[in-house]
Formats: sequence, structure tokens, C-alpha cells
Amino acid sequence: MPRGIDHLVFAVRDLDAAGAFHERLGFTVGARNRHPWGTENRIVQFPGVFLELITVGEGAEIAPHGPRSFSFGAFVRDYLARREGLAMLVLESKDAAADAAAFRAAGVGDFDTFFFERRARRPDGSETQVAFTLAFAEDLRAPQAGFFVCQQHFPENFWNPAFQRHPNGATGITAAVMVAENPSDHHAFLSAFTGERDMRATSLGVTIGLPRGRIEVLTPAAAAEIYGFAETSAEPRLIGFAVAVPDLREQARRLGESGIAFLDRGGRLTVPSGRAFGAAITFEAASGGGARAGRGGGYS
Repeated sequence: MPRGIDHLVFAVRDLDAAGAFHERLGFTVGARNRHPWGTENRIVQFPGVFLELITVGEGAEIAPHGPRSFSFGAFVRDYLARREGLAMLVLESKDAAADAAAFRAAGVGDFDTFFFERRARRPDGSETQVAFTLAFAEDLRAPQAGFFVCQQHFPENFWNPAFQRHPNGATGITAAVMVAENPSDHHAFLSAFTGERDMRATSLGVTIGLPRGRIEVLTPAAAAEIYGFAETSAEPRLIGFAVAVPDLREQARRLGESGIAFLDRGGRLTVPSGRAFGAAITFEAASGGGARAGRGGGYS
């Protein structure tokens, strides 16, 4: 079965500044959390999908990559040494071990699964436990982009409808956007990673529709036209994402009043990557297909 988008990893150097910026965009942003190895995050949650703002905290003790071992912390650290922006695309998993075996069989990742847990805060400030198992994949033609699937072990402790209500009315992440000189070069990898064989190819690039959201792989020229991408050529990497909101005019007003410059192109409002911590943030009109129903109560 095809895998939907679970979350996006957005690497930033100043976590609180990025959180404040997303609040100005109209999002509800969670409190700071810390992973056991020292990366720290703040989460923007929607029904069944979330945005993870992440940085490397003080005193981090990050394990290196090793044989059959993909280090999430090392990837984030090394990404931030080059730039800020959308570092990793994460799809949902119901069985991370089975997904790891599928990636191995398809030749897109020969890594052991990675389990971790951390404390999370309820809305009342009390603590609970969340835990995850990750299975990594690797697109050798896009080494600057990270890919993995995420299995949640205590989803009832993570998802919370209260955290999914945003002042801008956002209902979900509708797209992850990647740039590549030759989008078709990534067809085989993305088919194996997503489990979706049906892809739409045009002169602009490749689009993969998923149970939750879509992946767009665009040429630099197409990314410039649609999302304001500023480079005439680029190594393959993730460059931004789209979010569904109920009223684009209201969101345009919000951005204007917050002093946030944006592009209005083709029924989309895009805050360019140079003004948004390295990732283009696009607002699209909600159509009802951007996210599934919420996964019960819980916490973030």
C-alpha cells in the first residue's frame, strides 16, 4: 500500500526564532522537546501529519553514521552546516521492520531500524511518553535529502486535536517539494520509497499523489515559476512544502499585517525560502484532500 506523508523535518539554526516566525504565519507551535542524542524540536501538528522544526541543542552527543546505521542526528547536524531548510521527508509506517526489509529488497536502503523514545508534554504541562521506530531509505542521486518512514508506538500520547487548531485555519500538509535538474532520475527511488507506482510526468517535473499529500519533483525553472525558487540550477534536494488553508484572502491579509513578504502565483501564496529559514512555505486552498481525519486524542 502507498505510504502517506507523516511529517517533514525542517532544520533551523535558531529554533525559537523559527517557532515565532511560524506563529506569525498563523500556526500553533508546540513547546521545545529534546531527543536523547541532543537534537531539539518544536512541532506544528495537523490531523495525522506534522511539521518538525529541529535544531542541534547544546551538549548534543550525536552518533556517527555506521555500517547499516543511519544517524538521524548526524544528518541534521551536517545539513545545518551547509544550510537551513527542509532536510527530510518522512512517510507513515505501520511496520517499520517490514518497510526496512522492503527498502533493502528494492535496493533503496540497507539500514537497521532505529527505535527511540522521549518525554512529551500534555496541554496541562504534565509529562507522558512517546516512542517511534524509524526505517531509512537512501536516494543516491539526492544525498542532500533525507528519507525515512516513522512508526508510532503510542499515537494516543502524541496526537492532540487541541494542537491541531491554528489561527490561520490550516488543515494539513498538502505537498513536499523537491528540485532536480532531471526529475525523472528520481522516479525509481520514489516509487520504492512511497509504494506508489502511479506518477504524473509533465514538462515541469514529476508529481506523486499519496494517501496523504503529494510529492512534487520539479526542474529549477518550474520551481522558480511556481514557488519562487531563486537558483537557476541546483543539486537535488527538498526545497519547501505546501499547507492547506480555508481562505487564501484571509491568509494574505494575515501575512501582510505580519510584515511577511509573499508571492501570489496560480492560486498559491508562497513565502520564499530566503524569508522563511531556507524553505519555501506555500499556502493552498483547502479542498478536503490534504489530510485524513485526526488520529484520536493525545499530546505533542
